Amino acid sequence: MKQLKPFIALLCVLLIAAPGMYSQQLNDRGPSLSDQQAHWYSGFTKNYRTRYIPPISVSNSGRADSLIRAGNLYLSLADAIAMALENNIDVEVSRYGYPLADASLLSAQASNGAGVSYDPAFTSTVNWARNAQIQTNSVTAGGQSVNTTDIGTRNFGIQQGFATGGTATLGFNNNSSTTNNTNAIFLPSYNSGLSLQANQPLLQGFGLAINTRNLRVAKNNIRLTDYQFEQQLNTTLNTVISTYWNLVSSALAVDVAQQTLDEANRLLSDNKKQLDIGTMAPLDVLQAQQQVSTSETNLITAQTAVEQLEVNLKNLISRNGLANPSLADVHIIPTDRITVPAVEPIQPVQDVVARALDHRPELAQQRLQVENSKINLTGTRNAMLPQLNVVGNVSNPGAGGIFNTTPQINPLTGQIIPRTQPNPDLIGGYGNILRQVFGVPTVNYQIGFTLTVPLRNRAAQAAFIQQDLQLRQSELNVQKEVNQIRMDVQNALIAVKNARARYQSASTASAVAQQVLDAEQKKYELGASTSYAVVQHQVDLANARQTEVSAIAAYAQAKLQLDQATGTILENNNIVIDEVKNGRLSKTPSPIPDVAPPTTTPGRAAVTTPGAATAAR
Repeated sequence: MKQLKPFIALLCVLLIAAPGMYSQQLNDRGPSLSDQQAHWYSGFTKNYRTRYIPPISVSNSGRADSLIRAGNLYLSLADAIAMALENNIDVEVSRYGYPLADASLLSAQASNGAGVSYDPAFTSTVNWARNAQIQTNSVTAGGQSVNTTDIGTRNFGIQQGFATGGTATLGFNNNSSTTNNTNAIFLPSYNSGLSLQANQPLLQGFGLAINTRNLRVAKNNIRLTDYQFEQQLNTTLNTVISTYWNLVSSALAVDVAQQTLDEANRLLSDNKKQLDIGTMAPLDVLQAQQQVSTSETNLITAQTAVEQLEVNLKNLISRNGLANPSLADVHIIPTDRITVPAVEPIQPVQDVVARALDHRPELAQQRLQVENSKINLTGTRNAMLPQLNVVGNVSNPGAGGIFNTTPQINPLTGQIIPRTQPNPDLIGGYGNILRQVFGVPTVNYQIGFTLTVPLRNRAAQAAFIQQDLQLRQSELNVQKEVNQIRMDVQNALIAVKNARARYQSASTASAVAQQVLDAEQKKYELGASTSYAVVQHQVDLANARQTEVSAIAAYAQAKLQLDQATGTILENNNIVIDEVKNGRLSKTPSPIPDVAPPTTTPGRAAVTTPGAATAAR
């Protein structure tokens, strides 16, 4: 036994230190998990206390406060994106994916999922008992009609599982008893023992690959969480940018409607003056009045669209939506404008597709799912093997106690029976028992094998077939995603090309309609035209301008669609994902312009602003 003591000591150290081998601190991505309040004893109790999860916060970042002036929120595209990334509810929900993935990893580090725990467990059984038995044989009962025995049990042990699938239990058992039976040699008597039991699978459940598969899947799922978070950012930014450009184009539509109304009012005013001096018929005034009414209706419709888009954008960039009083009543003034570059950069389709395949988080997720399916397949394949385990037990017992000096009397004769002196090495208190357990080599050992062979094994076969088929489905989903990405890129490139051509055509048509109206008004002033003809050309110009606004908006949306298709929407808007994970962006709010940027009039050159990078590329 002395030769085994160093190995037992080393095993004890390994069992106790095992948590450090599998432990990992939860990272600080997303919402933090920590102890609610630290105490002097927290180092001992932290493993048995729940982690404190802070309550949700529905307050917004202070970015909007520096952008509001006189009831107006001067919002650039970059600021809209920053506010959404800091405050959007969907983004905040996605941040919780990180601690959830870390918790799954912690669970995988603690167990292989098949009953083997990598966290050592300390076990203890301490109890006291009294047994009273009525005796019918006075000889064996030591002359007592009722034998009473007081028994104390104090057992301790450490259990530990290993990544090979094996388990080990180190036990230290102690029993003491006292009795009124005078036949007892020891009073009290002690029985103790140190034992090491081990069980190691050799077929089913054997090996690092099978027992660490959940750990590898959990680590992959942390990477998967990164891609899921990136995909959520792409979706949120796509919605925010699309809403922002819709707001910009709707503001342009309001300007167009206002210009049309102003021109109609001027025509109506001129016609009324001519009616008053008798040089114009009342019908011409009515025609001009009808155009004013129509223009007013169009202006109200355009203004309503702006108000609705403002509400939508406020909800996207705020956690509490319109419940925030400082944000609910402000009017959003977009400071960026949609620009159409003079020359569209030429991008080979194969390069755009390659960039999309490299950046799209959806494809990365599908590939990780395939990898996880392959890892899980090792478990179902291993489950088809028979169960063959090697089991072993090494123990060293100790027995003895205090020599019973109570006279032993023969109940038949009444004479004292001389006691046989026991082995002197067994006489002594509990210290002598410890000497036997740890110092006397009375080692008992046992080794053997257990074998279980399922004769048909249909459940394991069915599980393997299902897992293998799921792997094939995952591989097909990867190819499906690749095909979808190629189609998205092609459609986005077509949309950009068509939107650009549409804008150029609409811009030309708007310029021509303006020239035709100017010429018709000159003819009208010279008496060579009618009020009806002027009104018709005003309507044509208004329609041409609205078409140009729609074309500008379509171009911005097409460029956004291309960013989404290639997965570069974060890169093109200079988004640092690590900052978004923490919920605070380092970018400072854009300065409020002294004068709001002039609204671009259709048919004229668009104002280029640095924040309009999404539409200007």
